[in-house]
Amino acid sequence: MIEINLVPDVKQEFIRAQRARAQVISWSILVGVIAVGVVVVLAVYVFGVQFGRSVYADSQIDSKYKTLSQTTDLSKLLTMQNQLSKITQLHDASPETSRIFDTLTSIIPPAPNDIQISDLVVDNTVGSFTFTGVAPSGYAALETFKKTLGNSVVQYIPASDGSSQSAQPETVPLASQISLSNVHYGLDANNNRVLTFSMSFNYAPQLFDNTLGNVHIVIKDIGNNTDSYIGVPKSLFTQTPSSAGSQ
Repeated sequence: MIEINLVPDVKQEFIRAQRARAQVISWSILVGVIAVGVVVVLAVYVFGVQFGRSVYADSQIDSKYKTLSQTTDLSKLLTMQNQLSKITQLHDASPETSRIFDTLTSIIPPAPNDIQISDLVVDNTVGSFTFTGVAPSGYAALETFKKTLGNSVVQYIPASDGSSQSAQPETVPLASQISLSNVHYGLDANNNRVLTFSMSFNYAPQLFDNTLGNVHIVIKDIGNNTDSYIGVPKSLFTQTPSSAGSQ
C-alpha cells in the first residue's frame, strides 16, 4: 500500500505550533486555577477562620470577665494571692529579730558591772541599735559594758556551708561606730544614785541574717575590759623571778 503525503512541510510545522500553543495555554489555565484556589483558601482562612477565632476569644473574655465581676471581694482575693506568692521571698529577706535578746544577754557584763536597759530601738533599715540604760555601779560599769561591746564578734556558719557539719565558722565585729551620749547621774525609782546614759551603734548585717546558721555572740576578751588592760601590751609586764638560795 502506498501513501502519499499531500500536506506541505509548512502546514505540518504550523499544526505542531498550534498543538504546542494549546498545551501552553492549558497548563497556564491550570496553574492559574490552582493559584486562584490557593488565594481563595487563604482569604477564607484570614477573613473567615481568623475572624471567627477572634470573635470567639472576645466572647470568652467577656464571659470570664462577667463571671469574675460577680465574684465577691475579688480585689481582696487577688491581693491575697499576690501576697501569698511572695511569702517565701519575704521570709528570706526578713531579719531574725529573735536574736536581740540573746545578743543583749551576751554583751551585758555580769554584776557588779551589769547595766539595765530602759528603752531599746532596733532600726533594721540602717542596721543600728539605740537604747537608754542605767549603770548602777557608775562609770566603771559603763566603761566595762562599752569595752565588752567593742570586743564582741558575731560567729556564724556561712549560708553555703550551713548543711555541712565540717564547715568552719566565720566571725565579724558585732558593733561599729559606738556612740555614748546623755551620760549623767540621777535617781532611780528607789532614790538610789545611778548613772544614766544613751548608746547607739551599728550592728553587723550577719547578726539578724536568717540564711545563716549557728549565729551567736562571742566575747574575744572575757574579764578585764578596761583601757589599761586592753591598750597596754601584755608582754610589757612579767612576774618577779624568785631568788635562788645559796648553796
